[in-house]
Amino acid sequence: MKPFIGAIDQGTSSTRFILFDKNGEIILSHQIILNQHHPHPGWVEHDGKEILDSVNKCIDVVMKQYYEKGYGTKEDIKAIGITNQRETTIVWDKTNSKPLHNAIVWCDTRTSDLVQYFTSKAKKEHQQNNSNNENKCGLPISTYFSGLKLKWFFDNCENVRNSHSKGECLMGTIDSWLVWNLTGGQSHVTDVTNASRTMLMNLETLKWDKSLCDFLEVPIEILPEIHSSSEVYGYVKEGPLEGIPIAGVLGDQQAAMVGQMCFEKGQAKNTYGTGCFLLYNTGNDIVYSRNGLLTTVCYQFGPESKAVYALEGGVAVAGSGVRWLIDNMGIAKTSQEIEDLATSVKDTGGMYFVPAFSGLFAPYWREDARGVMVGLTHHTNRCHMARAVLESTCLQTYEVLEAMQKDSGDTLLELRVDGGMAKNNLLLQTQADLLSLPVVKPCNLETTCFGAAFAAGLAVGVWKESMEFKVGSKFTPQLDQKNKMKKVNEWKKAVSKSLNWVDSIEDLNNDTEETISIQVSTSTDKLNE
Repeated sequence: MKPFIGAIDQGTSSTRFILFDKNGEIILSHQIILNQHHPHPGWVEHDGKEILDSVNKCIDVVMKQYYEKGYGTKEDIKAIGITNQRETTIVWDKTNSKPLHNAIVWCDTRTSDLVQYFTSKAKKEHQQNNSNNENKCGLPISTYFSGLKLKWFFDNCENVRNSHSKGECLMGTIDSWLVWNLTGGQSHVTDVTNASRTMLMNLETLKWDKSLCDFLEVPIEILPEIHSSSEVYGYVKEGPLEGIPIAGVLGDQQAAMVGQMCFEKGQAKNTYGTGCFLLYNTGNDIVYSRNGLLTTVCYQFGPESKAVYALEGGVAVAGSGVRWLIDNMGIAKTSQEIEDLATSVKDTGGMYFVPAFSGLFAPYWREDARGVMVGLTHHTNRCHMARAVLESTCLQTYEVLEAMQKDSGDTLLELRVDGGMAKNNLLLQTQADLLSLPVVKPCNLETTCFGAAFAAGLAVGVWKESMEFKVGSKFTPQLDQKNKMKKVNEWKKAVSKSLNWVDSIEDLNNDTEETISIQVSTSTDKLNE
């Protein structure tokens, strides 16, 4: 079993620490649920100190069990890796390591007015200089990404501006915040995957781009150093892991890609959690999307290695749609009951559910969309509703993958899947039917955590550049092409009914707290129940 690698999984709604043995099997883990803060409608925040405390507590509990069960000594743990909720942004004072404000979470919409401002600015600059910042960073101007959150801090927080004027302000995504604190303030770093989600990194140079920083009106000097995803960034300063190297950092979706062993160009994975995030490996080629996708870094295994890139499509509502049925509509008490209801009918009875609770992500990127149910008849019942919610996840994934294959020019051979919803066999069979592809579920669904552990283990020589991918189950297509395309076309028609619902930025900002809370309160962990 020895040696062991640890992984910190700091997610939107919980923190975990997991120990893996040399075969990639979980030996111990502990999880703590995080509080969400909603000071205004549309705002979502985390307490940076609470995040750090939760990490330390999880490590303490696991290490206590480690010694009690006699697994070995501290020296048998060769490294730890970190995977984190991406785009969530925090600023702190480097003299005392205290946050200057709560972290702004990835799904927060307070920067909607900045999206308008920078969109207009980009159009003017393009007309004057023929510049295209999106082709530098691979990302559209959106509330989603870290750069706009950093701009908001400087526009609205006097203590942030004061700290910066004294040369004491630092910024980072959650990986940077954790590495800084775990190393006792010795390392202010991030990795290429997290940096690629800020709108501030140049995809070709893998460095912060001054022109991008100037465009977003944020200071480049407070940003962390960009490193590869697999190298030693520093050593744990104190606690039960004192002296252990931190040797792997990956944003959560890229970590799942690594955990699924999607190392070949043309391979793809989809994580079914609160939302859905589908990544498609494009190798060493940077593929800029013409079909509503994001271009991002997939991983870089060591500072001397070439970066591997990916196309990504994000679906805002997947598992959170199931929680909506349970918590808001009250048609069931558990996700298993939802699956049972959905399985009890042969189809949705012609109804479609578009879960645009606060807009649509890829490939539409429409903040004006809102959720709709269409095709209702006297025949419609809660079983059809449950099935329609599950199918909406599969249909959104279909559209993302359709865009990916158009952009890449490649043909996907199979889709690897993970996340809490991947326990739902009906969902995976429906996904295979709609994609006309095999859908493959691994033996171990904890691929995100393992991806971070793998990157760390790779850096210290525990593992080589790949491991055997162990198939748990495979779902093959059973739906004929005619009925598949009928369903796809009706779905696209339903999506069209959800668009142009919100008329103004003010309406967007007045989204209810409950709607935003739906997105962040349901983690993969809760769906595992």
